[in-house]
Amino acid sequence: MLDQGAPPHSSSQTAPPSPGVGARLMRRKPVENLVGEGGQGEGGSLRRSLGLWQLTMISIGATLGTGIFVVLGEAVPKAGPAVTLSFVIAGLTALFSALSYAELAGTIPVSGSSYSYAYATMGELIAWICGWCLVLEYGVSVAAVAVGWGEYLNELLDGTIGVTLPAALSAPPGDGGVFNLPALIVVLLAMAFLLGGARESARANTVMVIVKIAALVMFCAIGVQGLRSGNYENFMPLGMAGVSAAGATLFFSYIGFDAASTAGEEAKNAQRDLPRAIMLSLVIVTALYVLVAAVAVGAKPWKNFTDSEAALAQIMREVTGQTFWGTLLAFCAVVAIASVVLTVLYGQTRILFAMSRDGLVPKVFAKVHPKTGTPRANTLIVSLFCGVLAAAIPLGQLADATSIGTLFAFALVNVAVVVLRRTRPDMPRTFRVPLSPVLPALGLAFCVWMMGSLPTVTWVVFGVWMAAGLVFYFLYGYRRSRLAPSEK
Repeated sequence: MLDQGAPPHSSSQTAPPSPGVGARLMRRKPVENLVGEGGQGEGGSLRRSLGLWQLTMISIGATLGTGIFVVLGEAVPKAGPAVTLSFVIAGLTALFSALSYAELAGTIPVSGSSYSYAYATMGELIAWICGWCLVLEYGVSVAAVAVGWGEYLNELLDGTIGVTLPAALSAPPGDGGVFNLPALIVVLLAMAFLLGGARESARANTVMVIVKIAALVMFCAIGVQGLRSGNYENFMPLGMAGVSAAGATLFFSYIGFDAASTAGEEAKNAQRDLPRAIMLSLVIVTALYVLVAAVAVGAKPWKNFTDSEAALAQIMREVTGQTFWGTLLAFCAVVAIASVVLTVLYGQTRILFAMSRDGLVPKVFAKVHPKTGTPRANTLIVSLFCGVLAAAIPLGQLADATSIGTLFAFALVNVAVVVLRRTRPDMPRTFRVPLSPVLPALGLAFCVWMMGSLPTVTWVVFGVWMAAGLVFYFLYGYRRSRLAPSEK
């Protein structure tokens, strides 16, 4: 019997209750949807043209560069000869996270990297936070790397033609300059390569990676001639606190090994090759870092490392007594650091591509040029932003800000791999983290520890950055998310 006070058919016309704010913030994107959308953008598709070799070179290209050529000069005064131990600690932190990255990259082979992994496991708000951290990791690290490139360019110019760029045009405000022109130039050069296409960029990067590896091997072969056993005495002059502080700074050196995961939608066989590329690149990079650091502090007293941003070239000149070898290393460093700018800039554009496709950032970042198969407008916008940032902000501030954003994103990846194991245990995985959840838990703990070693000012910058990101999300992404319409 119908209730006479109710309108007819009211039960059938009643709309389902709208999900609350908490439910909308926790909405997840199914893994199948993430994978199914792979390569699809606005008006075109990304091209699958990268194999294991190119993916490994992308990871090495994004990782091996500024950390050893530039940031080493800042880390040695903090740790002394124990900087080699700092590299090992930073490498272990990266290794635990790399294992988690390898599993998720093989399971969810898409361009969004840890942003997409978080979206599938922990919900949209956490995914946004992770993606915003990746913007800090990739975008700001491009600027930091570009600053280091300018230092070695001056070394090269001095050794070849005897002139250097004036400080006003080769250093940012706060470092005695007005505008860092070389930093802007290298970003624009990387932009030109990326606009040509992923395959063409990968070829250029491979050549540059070979040059940088050869340069570091050459440094070790020559630098070992200047080793003095006395330089290793008082191995840990500032204690474990100094080693930890240097390790937090040097973690910047490992940023980029996850770059291969941003190429998930342009890899020929992503599920097989991505995990291999990530692990292989990290092993090669760590071995080179520890070897070069050991030779550097053995050839030069640690107290003489006065925050030099071209330390290796200076050591080469001091050991040989000739300018030629230092100039040659400076040339190799110019090439090497340019490859980091290229590959990290590539990673940033692909992450924004994935976020745009999900509706969390403007659609312009997901538009694919039909002729080149690249997100052209995305590349132009990101390149100009990073170039201006590089020209205006000092390296040290950029490196620490990049490190904290990266460590936060890595911490979330270690959580995501455990969550996906629990929620989707039957999904096919081409690589599995051994001893899970123990190793992911160690990865999380190392990331938190390293973050705690960063200076207070870096935390303040990080807090401001995250607050700005949350404001943008609630004003834009929260309502424009592609998952939102089905919930209205």
